[in-house]
Amino acid sequence: MIPLRSRKAPGIYVCGASPLPGLLALFISLSIALAATMPEPATLTLTGDWQISVTARNAEDQPITAKLDVTPPALLTVKAEKFATLPLFNPKAGGWVKGAALAAVKAQECTTPQLLEPESLELHTGPEQDAPQLTRGTDYEADLAWATIGRLTNGVLKEGQPVLATYRHGLLRLDSIVLTHDGRIVLRPGEARSAAPVPPALAEGERRLANVYLPGRISKLEPEHLFQVLETTFPESLIAKPSPAEKFASRTMAKLRAGQPLRILAWGDSVTVGTFVPDWEHQRWQDQFVTRLRARFPKAQIELITEAWGGRNTSSYLAELPGSEHNYAEKVLAQKPDLIVSEFVNDAWMNEAQVADYYGKLLADFKTIGAEWVILTPHYVRPEWMGLTQEREIDDDPRPYVKGLRLFTAKNQLALADASLRYGRLWRQGIPYSTLMLNSINHPDARGMSLFADTLMALFPEPAHPPTP
Repeated sequence: MIPLRSRKAPGIYVCGASPLPGLLALFISLSIALAATMPEPATLTLTGDWQISVTARNAEDQPITAKLDVTPPALLTVKAEKFATLPLFNPKAGGWVKGAALAAVKAQECTTPQLLEPESLELHTGPEQDAPQLTRGTDYEADLAWATIGRLTNGVLKEGQPVLATYRHGLLRLDSIVLTHDGRIVLRPGEARSAAPVPPALAEGERRLANVYLPGRISKLEPEHLFQVLETTFPESLIAKPSPAEKFASRTMAKLRAGQPLRILAWGDSVTVGTFVPDWEHQRWQDQFVTRLRARFPKAQIELITEAWGGRNTSSYLAELPGSEHNYAEKVLAQKPDLIVSEFVNDAWMNEAQVADYYGKLLADFKTIGAEWVILTPHYVRPEWMGLTQEREIDDDPRPYVKGLRLFTAKNQLALADASLRYGRLWRQGIPYSTLMLNSINHPDARGMSLFADTLMALFPEPAHPPTP
């Protein structure tokens, strides 16, 4: 059974013994009253391998219960998928690029692991019934977790020789438990996809109680597949006040409010490149951020520059020779930005001491050119890469790099845009964070990009007073 959470006003913290000012006390009282009227989360209990008992409260605050049968994930068969040729198998590469990818389990640039049924894979040299079956380990090799295949040098396969693959596979699906407008609890199935599944849409007057995540080939439901909706949005009260930009990026704030020219440099890795996102010109995190910033400060004259390098990190930039495409001095410092916003999930190899060392050098450079700096903490990536065993109850990011960024920005009085906090709480909104990854690893979709923009906008408050006509 997944326990019911108590109803508390989220994110309200009162420190010290001094009495609160009247206005603040009134605000907190109103917040608590509002929280008390919010619906209780549903209670979910597994009553069978594919059955869930759900209890919730309807619009009249009366308890209602339903038993829901979840359709197990289908195992699909692909016959004679043709490869014009197979590359040589590369055992030293990442699993998703060791060879050619099986099409049915492809994600953006990669494959989704564990969707292939390993024992089902067969390779043949022709469509005929008696066409020879190739032998794994002799003619070809495969990464059965990542569903990639490649020929071996001493086998019968030659470069340019066609191969046909037959196999079975699962898909990802996100179903929703919904309270309908007429007070019924129903299960609404989502669309099965090889990557980034989305929950089904709601009709007017409906409320999503929970999502059921079916991550491919599973034999039964487990508690980690059930995601109650405990909150509908990120509690902005968790963000420190006063705004870090007011305190730590004061020159940027002054230019925004005065309508002066402001040059922003978005600096990062593939997540900042972002061209894998549909409508990327508008949906990358930096484009969403600047669009919203212009709306909030309509007089602002903002110029956005993006400098990003997929698959690389800050050390890669520092190692580039003068004249190269991504030389740090020429492509970052020489841009003379007023504000640098950096995103480097590929720096997550660092521990706290390494963050202090590497980022300390960057900070010294940025001060030399007069740039202010906002650091984005990274999004969550594949659970096993973060040492996570599930996607629920993961509020606290376990990576030393994230801890290092928090310590570094606090010590050096820098603005931290802590996107990791938002990713860590997605489970509370009923969302397994990995379902936002287009490549099933670390490339967020437009929804994931918006979390970065949300985090940045929280640092840049509304003008204190209406602009003077």
